Amino acid sequence: MPSGKTAQMTKEKLLELLSTISDPEIPVVSIIDLGILRTVVQMDDQWIITITPTYSGCPAMNMIEAQIKALLDQELGDAYEVRTTLHPAWTTDWMSEDGKRKLKEYGIAPPEASPHQHKLFGAPVLPQCPHCESKNTERISEYGSTACKAMYRCIDCREPFDYFKCH
Repeated sequence: MPSGKTAQMTKEKLLELLSTISDPEIPVVSIIDLGILRTVVQMDDQWIITITPTYSGCPAMNMIEAQIKALLDQELGDAYEVRTTLHPAWTTDWMSEDGKRKLKEYGIAPPEASPHQHKLFGAPVLPQCPHCESKNTERISEYGSTACKAMYRCIDCREPFDYFKCH
């Protein structure tokens, strides 16, 4: 039977706390918005928090794990464990609709479709400009400010923007 701080913590309260942790590279979205937080499970006197990186080797994951630990040290003492899993691999399908909305409001075009809908040799994705909403866009670079984004430019309003790639 759970005791101490673990007994006082509910899964709902823990999720509420974890929703305050933002991605360090995109501070307007939480780890829940991005789908990085995979599971929160109580086992005996311990909470097990499992996270999945958007890309293997994502440099933000160290910071995210440190933020989770700093928060939970205060709330749970040592009654938790943070685990990282690479399987199944993260997909943009795990992003919340609210997270996609927040990306767009921040100036990053959210993923346009499920990664399973892309074809290997199909036409390149032309995302909607988050500034003027035009679909008249062009890719400048396969990589944007981070590996999970590509750099695009709107031909209509001439503004550059990042596109959060589907995967």
